[in-house]
Amino acid sequence: MKILVCISHVPDTTSKINFTNGDAEFDTNGVQFVINPNDEFGLTRAIWFQEQQGANVTVVNVGGADTEPTLRKALAIGANEAIRVNAQPTDGFAVAKQLADVIKNGGFDLIIAGKESLDYNGGMVPGMIAGILGYNFVNGAIGLTVEGNNAKVIREIDGGKETVATSLPLIIGGQKGLVEEKDLRIPNMRGIMTARTKALNIVEPAAANAETKAVKFEKPAPKSAVKLFSADDIDGLVNALHNEAKVI
Repeated sequence: MKILVCISHVPDTTSKINFTNGDAEFDTNGVQFVINPNDEFGLTRAIWFQEQQGANVTVVNVGGADTEPTLRKALAIGANEAIRVNAQPTDGFAVAKQLADVIKNGGFDLIIAGKESLDYNGGMVPGMIAGILGYNFVNGAIGLTVEGNNAKVIREIDGGKETVATSLPLIIGGQKGLVEEKDLRIPNMRGIMTARTKALNIVEPAAANAETKAVKFEKPAPKSAVKLFSADDIDGLVNALHNEAKVI
C-alpha cells in the first residue's frame, strides 16, 4: 500500500502573530513553524500502517525551501521519502490542484490529510483533491483501518460517531483521535540522522490559478482588564454585575 500524507507547515500555536503590508500578509519574522497538528495525527497513523502492514509512506508539502525542515522532521518520524512542490500555497484550491497532480503521478492508494490547517482553518483541501480526482473521501476521521482494498473509517459527527465502509483509493481528512496523543512520535537521534539520507524530491508546480485572495487580517480585540472584589464586598460585586457588566 502506498500512502501519501499531506503536511502543512504552520506556525507553532505559542507564536506571537503579527501582520504586515496593511494587515494583508502574515509576518513570519520570529515565528517557529511545525507540522500541522491534524497532519501529525495522520502521519502517525500512516507510520502504524508502515510498521504493521509494510506500507510505503511519502509526505508532501506545497511551499518554498523554508518548509523543508518540517518535511525533514516528518522523515525523522519515519516517512520513507518526501516531496516538496515548489510553489507558494496561495489558496486552498491552488494547493489542492498541486497535490492532486502529485497523487495522480504517484499512484497512491491512501491519501491522509488533516481536515484543516491550524493557521487559516480553511478545511477545504482534502475535499477539493477528492473532487478533482474523483476519489472516495471521508472527512473528520478519528479512526482508520485498511484490509486489502477495503477501508473502514470512523468519523466524528454532531453528537456522536459514524462508521463508514469504503474502498481505495481513498482520501481522508484526519484530526485528533486518529491516533491517541500519547502515540504521537518524537524524532529520536537515529531518526534524525537517517532523515538526512532519505530522498526529499522537489517538483515544479502544475498550472493552477488561485481562486481566492486574502485581503485583510484582523486580530481579536484584547481582553478587558479584570476587576477584583474583596470577599466581603458583595454589594460592590452585585452593583458591578448589574450596572457595568449588565448581566443581572
